[in-house]
Amino acid sequence: MKHIYFIRHGLSEMNAQSKLSGAGSDTPLAPEGRAQAKAAGIAAKDLGIDYIISSPLIRAHDTAKIIAKEIGYPIDKIELNGLLLERHFGPLEGTPWTPDLNVDGISDVETRESVLERAQLTLEHLHTLDAENILVSSHGTFGRALRYLLTPDTPYKVTPKSDRFPNGQIIQLL
Repeated sequence: MKHIYFIRHGLSEMNAQSKLSGAGSDTPLAPEGRAQAKAAGIAAKDLGIDYIISSPLIRAHDTAKIIAKEIGYPIDKIELNGLLLERHFGPLEGTPWTPDLNVDGISDVETRESVLERAQLTLEHLHTLDAENILVSSHGTFGRALRYLLTPDTPYKVTPKSDRFPNGQIIQLL
């Protein structure tokens, strides 16, 4: 049986500034984010990770590389996959994030349906892999889309009952 683990990248520089950073912002990890990734790698040693797939954005890829180093996984074997990108926030990139921000319906912001479609294609891809314990290093919105597809009773949108994925923590989705 496949196990899918998910990690939202470690705290990025823009996260630390409470700014929206989607697919159009290739912001690096903050020092705290690097420490979170290292701690996640140490915690992952007992998970038997045999495949790592990552968003190509630097914050997710660096998180994956730090974890790979900790668990002895070859860094050059990390699959970079554009399906795992964060949502495109268009004109909202770099603007302040607030918990009540509703980006749906804003012109040039990627639609919810598009993110869910990318997540569905990712799940289909993951099921074709010859691996049992897969780590997905990606972003909060994309992680919520994966979680929603695997457990539809969990809301896709952040609500008081559905928290955001914390930065730098590995969570088992399947």
